[in-house]
Amino acid sequence: MLHLRQVIRLGKNQSNRESPCRQKQAAYGELSGDKPWASGLPRHNLEGIRLHAMKAEIGFAESVLVTGAAGFMGSHIAEYCRKLGMKVVGLDNLSGGFRENLPPGIEFIEGSVLDHALLERLFREHKFTYVYHLAAYAAEGLSHFIRRYNYQVNLLGSMNLINESVKNDVKCFVFTSSIAVYGANQTPMTEDLTPMPEDPYGISKYAVELDLKAAHRMFGLPYIIFRPHNVYGEKQNIADRYRNVVGIFMNQVMQGQPMAIFGDGTQTRAFSHIDDVAPIIATAPLVEKAYNETFNIGADKPYSVNELAQEIANSFGVPLDVRFLPPRSEVQHAFCAHKKVSKFFEIPPPINLSHGIQRMTNWARERGSTTPIIFRNIEVRKNLPPSWDI
Repeated sequence: MLHLRQVIRLGKNQSNRESPCRQKQAAYGELSGDKPWASGLPRHNLEGIRLHAMKAEIGFAESVLVTGAAGFMGSHIAEYCRKLGMKVVGLDNLSGGFRENLPPGIEFIEGSVLDHALLERLFREHKFTYVYHLAAYAAEGLSHFIRRYNYQVNLLGSMNLINESVKNDVKCFVFTSSIAVYGANQTPMTEDLTPMPEDPYGISKYAVELDLKAAHRMFGLPYIIFRPHNVYGEKQNIADRYRNVVGIFMNQVMQGQPMAIFGDGTQTRAFSHIDDVAPIIATAPLVEKAYNETFNIGADKPYSVNELAQEIANSFGVPLDVRFLPPRSEVQHAFCAHKKVSKFFEIPPPINLSHGIQRMTNWARERGSTTPIIFRNIEVRKNLPPSWDI
């Protein structure tokens, strides 16, 4: 069976005579026969990507916008879009991303989704076919204490993009939401549950989901919503002390500090490697049957934070060293079911936690430790965790 990850990586070992698009066409052309190893692949997924490859080969590559393109998830999705032959414009204000994350071959614009005049110009000049919206400040716990900033960036910035997408007849708006929209719901969380977000970050994400549905009803704007969870991997911002627990732990280990755990460490999450998430999101708008749908995406198996700390210690080859801090307000158990997404996309075998953590550890060692970034504009200090009150 030809998995999606193999399809995205086609062309890495190609000869000089064959373009990546020709190899993609050949690979998908093989699937038109009655091959038993191809029987499990969804036909609409294959045909959408195959058609896209043919269009790219003859010079009709789609122009796409990726917001947050210098960030963790955005840079990976921009890279996969380039591998698909798309013309990528990346937008990022570099508040949490880095130029070194930008993949080669994209046009980079330093700017903010809050700059509606800039967005108007970009949409007018580039005539985007698809928009991938990943720009956000995704600090769930901190969002209680930076409510105004949270809603400005995560909600109002999204409205600017939706406005321009409607005005310029974008074919599909791909939005990365979060399982934070579920709140303390039953587990595993499924798409048919009624969202009950418990923090301003989750509220802002759910508000954007609702607005996309309203824009579809009023203006016909197609959308696809993904709810990823606890994504980790290479290029993650390990200097951010308020989010991305894997990166926080790795940075602390490299600085010779104990890994700081809020509460007793029994809270559980399903940690998802970026390569299990980004390829699906990048190819999503090529699968028209996925339009106007919402999908959970990520790993199935939950681990406790204590188990995660042990995995990271193992990957660095050091004894486990943790310190427990007073608990903060957070959902105790959060992990999802992914039956729905597997009906629309061919999901590759997942990267197991030990392997994924080791890959990120190797990258982090090469990059080196970083001084944690302190968020200076705390708006509400009441009940702020003491370790954040600096």
